[in-house]
Amino acid sequence: MTMQETKASYCENNAVCDVLRYLGDASYAVLPKDVAHKLGELKKNFWGGVRWLVEKEIEWVEARVEGGDRLREEWQRGATRKSETSGSGI
Repeated sequence: MTMQETKASYCENNAVCDVLRYLGDASYAVLPKDVAHKLGELKKNFWGGVRWLVEKEIEWVEARVEGGDRLREEWQRGATRKSETSGSGI
């Protein structure tokens, strides 16, 4: 089942979805056809850019978490070495 099918089945008998869909359609229907299409393209490009930024932010966070794990392990190895060195009585 695709996302579109999921949305359709969820909204099939939902009056709120019907009203929102109608209002969305009407908001474009009141515009001249070429303006409506250009506005639609503008909004799709905007949200596509937002999606790209969100994906980059997610990648950045994942990389920072992995970097934090590596750094934590490095610190733990260093602390273990120090305790072994200081514990040997040298």
